[in-house]
Amino acid sequence: MSITLTNTTRSNPKLPFLEIKNDVLGKDYQLSVALVGETRARSINKRSRNKTYAPNVLSFPLTRKAGELYLCPVVANKEAANFEHSKRKHLIFLYIHGLLHLRGLDHGRKMEALEESYLKKYS
Repeated sequence: MSITLTNTTRSNPKLPFLEIKNDVLGKDYQLSVALVGETRARSINKRSRNKTYAPNVLSFPLTRKAGELYLCPVVANKEAANFEHSKRKHLIFLYIHGLLHLRGLDHGRKMEALEESYLKKYS
């Protein structure tokens, strides 16, 4: 299998993690996804980026064909309404956003267009 999912939170989102990953990054990409709480997300963000807030998503490419992604459902749920998304839709959006970073994209029009396209397909 090309995806490992770890959930250390109370949430249990039923998302098509593998299907979306395969669509965005390809079947050969080895991905580790961790759903983490705010404390863990803040700690990872501080250690890796020297930022003190709890992020909604963090992406770490390891090689050209492997990476790690951390999602914080608590933060995602708090901000969903600001994006006019349901909680589920916003978590999917953040997952797609993180995957696109692993694919090498930076914030901008191309990334936004792809996010919109994938979000329409999977939400």
